[in-house]
Amino acid sequence: MIARSGLLDAVFPEASSALCAPTLNAFLARGQAVWRPVRARLSNLLAVGNRELHDAGIAERALVERSSVRMVLPIAVGDYVDFYSSREHATNLGKMLRPEGEALLPNWRYLPIGYHGRANSVVASGTPITRPRGQFKIPERTEPIFAPTRMLDFELEIAFVTGDGPSLGAPISVERAREHIFGIALLNDWSARDIQAWEYQPLGPFLSKSFATSLSPWIVPLDALEPFRVEGPTQEPPPLPHLATSDSQNYDVALAVEFSSATMRRAAATPQTIARTNSRGLYWSMAQQLTHLTSNGAGIKAGDLCASGTISGSEPGTFGSLIELTWRGTRPLELPDGSSRTFLADGDAVTLRGWCDRPGAVHIGLGEVGGTVLPAPH
Repeated sequence: MIARSGLLDAVFPEASSALCAPTLNAFLARGQAVWRPVRARLSNLLAVGNRELHDAGIAERALVERSSVRMVLPIAVGDYVDFYSSREHATNLGKMLRPEGEALLPNWRYLPIGYHGRANSVVASGTPITRPRGQFKIPERTEPIFAPTRMLDFELEIAFVTGDGPSLGAPISVERAREHIFGIALLNDWSARDIQAWEYQPLGPFLSKSFATSLSPWIVPLDALEPFRVEGPTQEPPPLPHLATSDSQNYDVALAVEFSSATMRRAAATPQTIARTNSRGLYWSMAQQLTHLTSNGAGIKAGDLCASGTISGSEPGTFGSLIELTWRGTRPLELPDGSSRTFLADGDAVTLRGWCDRPGAVHIGLGEVGGTVLPAPH
């Protein structure tokens, strides 16, 4: 509505066509030279005391209650990569999966590990998640079975969305990586841990993660997060030169996971917050992730999606997945109704939330991303 009114034309003459499209991809393709002035103009229009929207007669049509609209995917996802950037999460899983060996494999400290997911399985927040079937091992059998997963999990992540990159074969340097990142959103990389444990060697996750990935409808521009840019953890050994950074690359984003069972919702019980953590502790930054992704000459396009991997802290209660919170099912999570969980049951709902706060800065909300588990199809 604001774009159609012509109020953005002075900074972006093609605003009406690019911003009134079904997705943001056309806008993302314009790059930082357009993103910044459009954001500045919108901020000015929405500032307290500015009456331009009212004077143009569009305020009531341009500003609507969120509950009155259906939120959809903000982008057409072109490519999807999920990284493994939290040292705490990687260490926890290493301890569970390799109890007699090193928690972190030797390459982990040298490069941002990642895998390619399925872009067409990325769904909007609120989309129900059907329990997947797959092949996995159970203790009472020597051969695998094919059945609905018994270890369905969530993963608390943030993701960044890119604009267009340079031509194929031209890497993006870590110093210029932020120029190609439009903004961030919340993401839940739903995971079937039993399927994952059976399939991940030697090539990593496949069907255990490709069935659904939930993305928030809100993308917060990276420029809006500038007041919350912070130093990340010390990297030891130092990264190779192409991944070495000279300034602060992490972001102070508070994160929380809310859980409710079907029984809790029938009783109108308040969802239980089962984890709180922060993205500032990510070992590998978004800039390093993007630089690594393109270091071999691979290209990026507007609407590509790159996720952080599960974000976990170092203390119980700061873990971003059930496999960690319950330590692979050995420490069940107690719920207010007296029941417990090791992994997600049918009817369970998970909502991820994120926000940025600090004295002297404007509160920034990342909204939410949620989903409810449906039974596997017969």
